[in-house]
Amino acid sequence: MTTSTLAPARPVRPQITLHVERREQLSPHLVRIVLGGDQFDNFVTNDSTDKYVKIYFAKPELGLTPPFDVPALRERLAPEDLPVTRTYTVRQVDLEARTLSIDFVVHGDEGLAGPWANAARPGDPLTFSGPSGAYAPDPAAAWHLFAGDQSALPAIASALAALPATAQGLAFLQAADSTEMLDLVAPDAVQIQWLFESGPSVLAEAVDAAAWLPGRPQVFAHGERTAMKGLREIFSARGVLRSELSLSGYWAQGRTEDRFQAEKREPVGQILPVAERPSPPAR
Repeated sequence: MTTSTLAPARPVRPQITLHVERREQLSPHLVRIVLGGDQFDNFVTNDSTDKYVKIYFAKPELGLTPPFDVPALRERLAPEDLPVTRTYTVRQVDLEARTLSIDFVVHGDEGLAGPWANAARPGDPLTFSGPSGAYAPDPAAAWHLFAGDQSALPAIASALAALPATAQGLAFLQAADSTEMLDLVAPDAVQIQWLFESGPSVLAEAVDAAAWLPGRPQVFAHGERTAMKGLREIFSARGVLRSELSLSGYWAQGRTEDRFQAEKREPVGQILPVAERPSPPAR
């Protein structure tokens, strides 16, 4: 007689529906949506500065109402009519005001979440599950290194604001031009460098050329997939340990979101070798 042990199923996270309280234009391509409502108490926050939610988008013409029972809908709807999800970082949770904020990169009609955020008006509903998250700055780290493009800016901004006042570090932020710069809260000894160039090698070249601080850094680097692979080589050459590194691709140039997510299971989509990669969060 043989027995088998099945891996425990991931818990199904409840869906929460909040409503737009206001929309803020942070820069030409960055929009903040502030959400609140009766279901705010169902949102159980965590200590991660990269905490993220999975947002559900359903076709309005189908008249689907949340919470979405996706397995049941799968039995009666065509695949292209099912609600789809997009993963976004929670920029800020205000327990006193009972609101949470999510920042969206907007490039015209490109994508799904960006156009929604660009057109959002007070009262519009948004349904999501989560949060998850795996990173927070370690106050015991000798220093901190951050690198990312606008897609990673909410998580990096949250981490910078959470650092102890005595923290030291370097932050490299890639954006289209100076109009995309934001005023970020950070300790005085954290040097923030904005990089106004395009291309996947910009971040890696800047990080490699910088004068690294003494001691071992804790590293948070997230953004476009090819850029992250370039940074991976820099961190490896610099001797950054896996335990000191949070490295991930948020998107891939020339890929739709759905194709990008599918490629995460393929060699082209893997940032870290399998042997170095921890169990991935439900993202």
